Amino acid sequence: MAEQTAVAPKPRPSWLKPLERPLVVLGELSLFTGQSVMAIARRPYRVGLLMVQLEFMAYGSMFVVGLTGLFTGMVLALQTVYAFGLFNAQSLVGATVEISLARELAPIFTCIVLVARVGSAAATELGTMRVTEQIDALETMAVDPLNYLVVPRIVAAAIAAPLLTFGAYGIAVWAKDLSPGTFLNRIQTLVEVKDITNGLGKASVIGFVVTMIACYRGYRAEGGARGVGIATTQAVVGGLVAIFAIDYVYTAISLSGPQQPGGGLGG
Repeated sequence: MAEQTAVAPKPRPSWLKPLERPLVVLGELSLFTGQSVMAIARRPYRVGLLMVQLEFMAYGSMFVVGLTGLFTGMVLALQTVYAFGLFNAQSLVGATVEISLARELAPIFTCIVLVARVGSAAATELGTMRVTEQIDALETMAVDPLNYLVVPRIVAAAIAAPLLTFGAYGIAVWAKDLSPGTFLNRIQTLVEVKDITNGLGKASVIGFVVTMIACYRGYRAEGGARGVGIATTQAVVGGLVAIFAIDYVYTAISLSGPQQPGGGLGG
C-alpha cells in the first residue's frame, strides 16, 4: 500500500497579511452588532437605564455641542463671506452656510463630540467591568450583559445624536447674527425639509455605530488597566474613522437621486 503524503497548505499572499486583523475585527464587530440588535427586542425593557444614558449623552453633551456649533457657524460664515467675496457672490453665502450646516457640519461635529465624550466613557466603563470580571458576574447571575449594558447605550445614542444635531444647527445659524424670525424664514425658503431630515438621519446612524464600536471595544477588553486604555483609544480612533466613512456613503446615497436645478439658493 502506497504511503500517503500530507499536502502542505498553500501559503497566503503577503499582501493579505495586513488585512487579516482588520477583517477579523470587522467580522467580530458585525457579530456583536447583530447580537446587540437582537437583544433590543428581548425582555426586560430597561427604560430606567435608557433614561440614565439619555441624560448623560443628550443633556450632558449640550454645552460642548453648543460651543462646537457656535464656533463652527461663526468660522464657516467668515470663511464663506471671504471666499464668495472673491467672486462677488455674497448673495449665496446664507444658503451655502445653512445647507452645509444642515447636511454635513452639524451632524459630523456633533458625532465627533459624542465619540470623544460618550464613546470613550462607554469603552472605559465596559472595559473596566470586563477586566474586573463584573461582566462575568452578570452572566453568573443570569443577567444578559448585552441587554443590560449595551442596548441602553446604543438606543440612547441613536436618539440623542439627532437631538443634539438640531440644537447645534440652530446655534450655528444663530451665530451668524440672524434674528429668530429670519432664522425660521430662511429655513423655510432656503433649506429644504430633506436637508434637515437627511442630517438628522445621518446623525442617528452615526451615533448608533460609533457607540456600538465603543461598546464592542470595551466589552472585548483584556489585559488589566493597560488593556482598558488600549480599548478606549481604539474606540475613539475607530469611531472617528467610522464617522467619515459613513458620512461619505450616506451622502453619496442621498445625492444619488434626481437633483432639482436651482432649488433653494438665494441671499
